[in-house]
Amino acid sequence: MRIYVLTLHNVFDTGLATLLDTFSTANALAKSTGTSSTRFEVMIIGVRPRVRTSQGLSVPVRPATRLARPDVVLVPAVGAKMPETLRVALERRDTADAQILLRNWFDAGTLVGAACTSTFVLAGSSLLDGHHATTSWWLAPFFRERYPHVVLDESQMIVHASRLVTAGAALAHLDLALWLVRRHSPALATLTARYLVVDPRPSQAAFAIPDHLAHSDPFVERFERWARRRLADGFSLDDAAHAVATSPRTLTRRLQAVLGKSPLAYFQDLRVEHAIHLLQTSTRSVDQIATQVGYANGGTLRTLIRRKIGRGVRELRVRTGSCSWP
Repeated sequence: MRIYVLTLHNVFDTGLATLLDTFSTANALAKSTGTSSTRFEVMIIGVRPRVRTSQGLSVPVRPATRLARPDVVLVPAVGAKMPETLRVALERRDTADAQILLRNWFDAGTLVGAACTSTFVLAGSSLLDGHHATTSWWLAPFFRERYPHVVLDESQMIVHASRLVTAGAALAHLDLALWLVRRHSPALATLTARYLVVDPRPSQAAFAIPDHLAHSDPFVERFERWARRRLADGFSLDDAAHAVATSPRTLTRRLQAVLGKSPLAYFQDLRVEHAIHLLQTSTRSVDQIATQVGYANGGTLRTLIRRKIGRGVRELRVRTGSCSWP
């Protein structure tokens, strides 16, 4: 399988290295799984002859022009972590040239993948329009603002749509590479993950910080402050709108635009987030915590936590060393 890793200036060091190391590890282990015929031929390419990482290291790239069509092209993240710096990176000429290449290769049958901030590069090519995708969780409001025609679900670590695949934040480069290995050999992907000491991570919701997302919009931020004071109470959209000095319709529209969810759904997210915090920092029972965040019983809370972050209560408490069991 021919894989091109398309690098832009200021490429994220860890993202690039993670892709390369995962495929080289899979190649080294292929014989032991009986899949030695599966080999990932990886080539680092660039739309400019000289590429440097965000830490200033020089990347040996081959020119992207006049190369045969790859089976897969993956774009590692650019080293811009916040909307202000990312916006500048997306307006560079090398980014526009990379997007032209991605469209041409996709039209010719190539599978195109991106992780972390490079999902913005891919979205800017218009290839993701009308498709589901994920991105770095803290950049989701900026992504929705910039690419309203993409169906974003930042809770997911990997989203595959047609011949497009996107991955979440930072070390989701590892998940992206393993996803591609798994498509050709589940056994090889499992072995590679074991050698790299990584667990399957279907969701990045466990890493998201809801109030960080809320601060990108004043209406959402005021709603978030109001909601945190009322987690144990019932939810009322009219009360919420009154508290933030707007109409229910405007509040609903703003949360949908910024967070991609309704006020009630975000209220439930805040309840679950606080419950997880209490599970990891206290010895209270699940039933006690459920009552504190507004649920009738611990069973409901267990279901919601499992659904949101893909982990159970016992696993959360084992990871944090809590000695009190529900």
